[in-house]
Amino acid sequence: MSIYSFQTTLSNGEELQLEKFQGEVLLIVNTASKCGLTPQYEELEGLYKAHKAKGFEIIGFPCDQFGGQEPGTDEEIMEFCSANFGVSFPLTRKTEVNGENAHPVYQYLRSQAPADEKFDEAGALQREDRDMVESSDIQWNFTKFLIDRNGNVVHRFAPTVKPKETEDIIEKLLGEVV
Repeated sequence: MSIYSFQTTLSNGEELQLEKFQGEVLLIVNTASKCGLTPQYEELEGLYKAHKAKGFEIIGFPCDQFGGQEPGTDEEIMEFCSANFGVSFPLTRKTEVNGENAHPVYQYLRSQAPADEKFDEAGALQREDRDMVESSDIQWNFTKFLIDRNGNVVHRFAPTVKPKETEDIIEKLLGEVV
């Protein structure tokens, strides 16, 4: 099983097969419109515009599981993101990322990159500390998962890591030959 085995539904109701992103670098982010971290949308859009032509994609998964900070409908969320941050990357329907109703994409991502895993200087997961991880749950809005061109989850960024701070790792992955 890989990230390409999954599908999701976009905010407009269209089905999105993640296999569409094979060979591209992918950043998956759980988002919210009424969070202190919501301004990260601006940096996410900047990364998307700067690197899309090189094979970089972002998918935002709006989520209301953290303090009710994504209260709108799918249409309201898309309108908010477009009007306030010019978001042009795909946004899914509102999604649960934790618990028994967590979207299968997030079940997979959490299994591949549990919280507090260690990474080497290149951003690759270091698996030997897996037994020290207490929980793979997403802790807050704007947790980011970076997937390389081969579909491997290579990094999980904490919500407080600004999108711009991930750019060096993204550029390195974009420069690698498939």
